[in-house]
Amino acid sequence: MDNSHIASIKARFGIIGNSPGLLRAISIAEQVAPTDMTVLITGESGSGKESFSKIIHSLSKRKHGQFIAVNCGAIPEGTIDSELFGHEKGSFTGAIEARKGYFEVTDGGTIFLDEIAEMPLGTQARLLRVLENGEFLRVGSSKVQRTNTRVVAATNLNLQEAIEKGKFREDLFYRLSTVPIYVPPLRERGDDIELLFRKFTTDFSETHRIKPISLTNEAKILLQNQRFPGNIRQLKNLAEQISVLEIGDRIIDDKKLQDYLDFNEPKINSHVIKGDFFQSKEGMNEREILYKILFDLKKDVTDLKKLILKVVESGNSDIYDVLHDNMSLFEDIKPIQEEGSRGMALPSYIEDDNQFKFDTKPQKEELEEAQFEEISTISTDVTLSLEKQEKEIIIRALKKNKNKRKYAAQDLGISERTLYRKIKQYDLEDLA
Repeated sequence: MDNSHIASIKARFGIIGNSPGLLRAISIAEQVAPTDMTVLITGESGSGKESFSKIIHSLSKRKHGQFIAVNCGAIPEGTIDSELFGHEKGSFTGAIEARKGYFEVTDGGTIFLDEIAEMPLGTQARLLRVLENGEFLRVGSSKVQRTNTRVVAATNLNLQEAIEKGKFREDLFYRLSTVPIYVPPLRERGDDIELLFRKFTTDFSETHRIKPISLTNEAKILLQNQRFPGNIRQLKNLAEQISVLEIGDRIIDDKKLQDYLDFNEPKINSHVIKGDFFQSKEGMNEREILYKILFDLKKDVTDLKKLILKVVESGNSDIYDVLHDNMSLFEDIKPIQEEGSRGMALPSYIEDDNQFKFDTKPQKEELEEAQFEEISTISTDVTLSLEKQEKEIIIRALKKNKNKRKYAAQDLGISERTLYRKIKQYDLEDLA
């Protein structure tokens, strides 16, 4: 394909860039378009895969037929069969009338199945039948329907790995990938990054009638060296953000650009997770980080339980020694020095904006009752001690909230009903 032909396709579909990977993807899409072959488009999220499905449809003999783009990941598993293949009246709750699915609507046209890896296995089997012989069944019907629909699929996941994990059918993969098209991510497109950035800022300035921004050479180099995990979407957001916020001569140097890049980097709450954790756990995704936090939390709770048992078993005379040996559990708590103590106070509740704030709100009253009562089974001495502390905490919460039970209950993380029962139990009606 000559350059002029590719240029006309880019102009028609608003594609910006001249990187070899992009040009190859356009060339394959143009060559496969006149056929009825199934196409699988792969590439990262935000790289522009849907644009290639439109190229294939618009340059095919089906261009006058219907084109529908379907995000398989956005449709609930319980309704995706109905959406794709239709249903009969009364086939399920809410099916008050028969409905055509997308494969009927696009008969003679093209259907673009985006995020195909998110499709349930049962639906994959039905799709395979459509691809093999053009047949399908509406939900709730035994009558075979036929369709002449061209399927173009796309995914940002590795389907080979999905097959190994049993989440994607191998036979469907080979049926879909008759002609594969790879759309390169933005970081592999070199000078295209600066071209796209300029296009986005120019469009924004024309729409809002403001002076367009420009980049220094150093800023252009910095921009091209970014990873852009969000690809074109992320770059467009960055361009529009700078266009709105930047004032003055609107010339962006590398230092200014770096400020915007730093601002748009995902931030992790440093108060929740220490920085050295991330330095030693590079490459962990959000789910793995969350699991790590939960496991650490579980370990801390287990250690605290063991500590309480030690205190109970040791008797009051050894309580300070036991706590002293386990103070690492309370390293983030500011101790309160009390009169008559042995130089070390027990960690306790502190009414301070920078200390404990109990935000938990149990959803079931039974859980609240259990939180107050299960500890009492340890021993009589411990029960009396805990009841005294519980009473003091309730009094403190009531005083803090000027005896307004509703807000006191919120501070304690319990329901008003539970608070009322505790007030009666500890004979605090006069106070409340």
